Amino acid sequence: MAGGLKLGILCSTAATIATLFLLRGPLNDAHGDYREPQSTFSKSEPSTCSDGNSNITNFAEVDFPWYTITPTQELIWHACYPSFQCARLSVPLNYSEPRGRQAAIALIRKPSLFPQRSRFYKGPVLFNPGGPGGSGVALILSLGNAFSTILGPQFDIVGFDPRANFFDTDVERALFLASVTSADIGIARSWAQAHLFGKLAAQHDDGFLEHINTANTATDMLTIARAHGREKLQYWGFSYGSVLGATYAAMYPDNIERLVIDGVMDSEDYYATGWLTNLVDTEKTLDTFFEGCVDAGPDRCPFYAPEPEDIRRNLTTLFDQLRKVPIPVQNSRAYGIVDYGTLRSAVFSSLYSPYTTFLPLAQALKQLAAGDASALVSLLGSLYTPYKCSCDAHAHEFDAVRDAQTALVCNDGDEVPPSLSESEEYVRKLEKVSEWADVWSFIRLQCVGWPKNKKEFRGPFVGDTSHPILVVGNTADPVTPLRSAKKMAEGFKGAVVLTQDSPGHCSINAPSICTQRYIRQYFQDGTLPPPDTVCQPISKNPFPRIPTRPGGSDQAPFDVDEDEMPLLDAVSELSEKFRPTPFPLGGTLLGFNGL
Repeated sequence: MAGGLKLGILCSTAATIATLFLLRGPLNDAHGDYREPQSTFSKSEPSTCSDGNSNITNFAEVDFPWYTITPTQELIWHACYPSFQCARLSVPLNYSEPRGRQAAIALIRKPSLFPQRSRFYKGPVLFNPGGPGGSGVALILSLGNAFSTILGPQFDIVGFDPRANFFDTDVERALFLASVTSADIGIARSWAQAHLFGKLAAQHDDGFLEHINTANTATDMLTIARAHGREKLQYWGFSYGSVLGATYAAMYPDNIERLVIDGVMDSEDYYATGWLTNLVDTEKTLDTFFEGCVDAGPDRCPFYAPEPEDIRRNLTTLFDQLRKVPIPVQNSRAYGIVDYGTLRSAVFSSLYSPYTTFLPLAQALKQLAAGDASALVSLLGSLYTPYKCSCDAHAHEFDAVRDAQTALVCNDGDEVPPSLSESEEYVRKLEKVSEWADVWSFIRLQCVGWPKNKKEFRGPFVGDTSHPILVVGNTADPVTPLRSAKKMAEGFKGAVVLTQDSPGHCSINAPSICTQRYIRQYFQDGTLPPPDTVCQPISKNPFPRIPTRPGGSDQAPFDVDEDEMPLLDAVSELSEKFRPTPFPLGGTLLGFNGL
């Protein structure tokens, strides 16, 4: 959840001002309503910005005490972090009892450059990073400036966190998760751990648990929009955020101003707790690693071999070696055992963001082949970072936790039969879909012992929405195949699928000026792309360096005007930093890495 976050926060006033020049037309005479961007901190706070002549981004380590904000039923924004504002909104725990027990939602916003009274102000856009249960606060802290550049300074860029927590202390949670840090634990042990997790959830439930579901989160979003004085939602959701967006569209079709779902899941499969449709294009994504490495050559790809099949065989050899002989790793920052499951998780998670991770993965594989697993540990990041206790009672009070992920998946989905034999049969069925069943099956298996609950929403995912929705999918997405985007679009009148011809999970994991132009235009004036539009990324090969300026080395042909350079910078920043929240892989929680 929000708070306790120590993050590098971009202080990008100059970049934000530059977005004014992206928007031709009515903003040319906007100076009368424009407000000079400034930090929301008081003047006594030290500046974290670089001087005006520097081209180097400055970052500041900041921490915000979220516990000091009292939840209120009206939005009251507080200065937090450089150039951001934070709030905690009180909402009904159970919307059928609006005056009953309340839940608190943490929110953060990158404010519009225009006051609400301005004719140029276009209201809030809510974001969801996926997960389920990913931190929207962390997403906007990291990428709020980039999203503001892409959509335009007329919008408030808003992130919010889900409601969920069922361990007594963060130490208890850390100790439990320490017991599930290997992806090679087998079906029986995963099944047993899931039953234990369900018992812990039931033990800590005081009536809160059953209200953690996507239907309530959808209503939370409408409540947030209404707290801004608006009856219609503007929203951009990634991965699981597409399920949330489709659920909202089905529940509140008349309350949509703009709605983009990006990296689209099959919501029917999600609510059935099936998880059988996600991996149909995973091998296609992995193929881009092999083929891209060959195309990049030995200078660009450290794990190079002359043919894609040669690289595949070399990777298989590493899997076989680690299954026989795991490697212990310990350095000044982390420690752990690198085994077969670790490598499976590393390769699989790299498919989410190939333009950022394929090169370091190739370097890690090269070192691993030489017996050195330290680079692989670094690639996995927080998975191997030891938990540290704090004397501050509030230090971990608002950290992002796994609880929301499990609660949403299991509360939303159909009940999973509790027997071990059924779990084994499910894995065999998933193995027929993909060879990555070992790292994916845990998503369903974690629900085998989950407490029974009332299912709030079951679809159907259809509707004549007040404004047509925009559906975005990649041609080689490892966990949300393009076919799911097309399926979900069919249920909503006027919806259009925008295809991005790239590997990776969600459009912003591959830098594409074309895609983000269409998304910006949609939010600005509601215009949808023509049917069957296909956008290309800046570079087809994830291995070449992403260019920052036209005419640079390794420049793939694309058209960008000089006044759109801030857009190019923002698109590149999203690709470099965005990490969709991975699902737990084979019992492993890879964490909310990079946001």
